[in-house]
Amino acid sequence: MREDLENRAQELAVYIIENRTTIRSAAKHFGISKSTVHKDLSERLEHCNRSLYMQVKQILDTNKAERHIRGGIATRRKYKGSSA
Repeated sequence: MREDLENRAQELAVYIIENRTTIRSAAKHFGISKSTVHKDLSERLEHCNRSLYMQVKQILDTNKAERHIRGGIATRRKYKGSSA
């Protein structure tokens, strides 16, 4: 695997761990697509840095479990105004 891809995957992982953020916001921060972030974190990172991968996986699993709640909050804001 190319070194620059490994470095990008590790930078994404560190950003998500430090900020406890989502794939979507990491993609926006780094100016790349959500698909690229997901591929970097789920495939590339696992092969180049296993311990970092396990930490990111915990955060992503938590985000996945909470996404239905975030969706409900976003819908509520849409129809009731921005105060939630």
